[in-house]
Amino acid sequence: MLSLRACAAARPLYSRFLSSTTRLRADGDAPRPPQPPKPIDDSTSALDYKQSHRTRPPPLPTMDLPRSRSAEEAVTNILYNTPPPSLQPFKKHVLNCLVQNEPGVLSRVSGILAGRGFNIDSLVVCKTEIRDLSRMCIVLSGQDGVVEQARRQLEDLVPVWVVLDYTNTKTISRELLLAKVSILGPEYLEQQLQGGPTHDPRQTPAASKLEREAALVTNIERSAHLEELAESSQIPLTPSEALRIKHQHLQSIHVLASQFGAKIVDVSEHSVIVELTAKTARVEAFLNLVKPFGILEAARTGLMVMPRTPIATSAEDAEETLVESVTIDAHLLPPG
Repeated sequence: MLSLRACAAARPLYSRFLSSTTRLRADGDAPRPPQPPKPIDDSTSALDYKQSHRTRPPPLPTMDLPRSRSAEEAVTNILYNTPPPSLQPFKKHVLNCLVQNEPGVLSRVSGILAGRGFNIDSLVVCKTEIRDLSRMCIVLSGQDGVVEQARRQLEDLVPVWVVLDYTNTKTISRELLLAKVSILGPEYLEQQLQGGPTHDPRQTPAASKLEREAALVTNIERSAHLEELAESSQIPLTPSEALRIKHQHLQSIHVLASQFGAKIVDVSEHSVIVELTAKTARVEAFLNLVKPFGILEAARTGLMVMPRTPIATSAEDAEETLVESVTIDAHLLPPG
């Protein structure tokens, strides 16, 4: 009887112990809330962590070293990879720049072109009808690709509005020439060039008596050689002969100028000034023709261009113009 009572009294204690144990296990399996990180002790905590958790770095990848090449193979490789030179021809390009009318623009534009190695053949800068706008006409020679790069670089400048390429555009081009031409003839050109701004022939000072006697002795010694004597002694022209030569030269220059549409704007005692407005080729031709008379001075404004205004045409006229513009290579035609 005592044993049964002891067992009955121990059951509630055992069941109570089991329930508390189960509750503790359930509490241990439940997820705990995130705990805040431990405070950093000092600035070397990261270094301490890396020293305490050393990781072995992965091994370096193995690679086979290339064999050493010979000089012939290296030169062949360089020649093979070198791009060939450009075969584009050098031709004249006309660039028209619309820039802001402010100081320093011309130096910046010319600096970019000089940095690319361009030689500016002609440069004309002038104001337009707009107060804050200037027009700049540049003529240079180069390849199409290089000039296009320079054109885009000019457009990137802040004071430049736009850069137009009139190379393949139908334009009206003109150049102004002022040429001072001698009417005394090429024999007196050197004396006129040494005469100063008036271009009067320099007069030699009168020789003294001793110099005249020395010149007379020299002429007597050279009397056996008539050719040398004729070359050394230059007979001066009489006023009538000089006037006749001036009139003939002036008449010839006037006729030549009228053939080119030029005009004489100034006449002096020994020279004339001719004004010519034409294309560059005609200006060059006129200078070559008046060069035998003796050019004392020449001033050219440079090339100025303006695009033509297209005229509205019918479709038939446009087709005829297109057919006429097509050029046929003579090498492609059959023989005969």
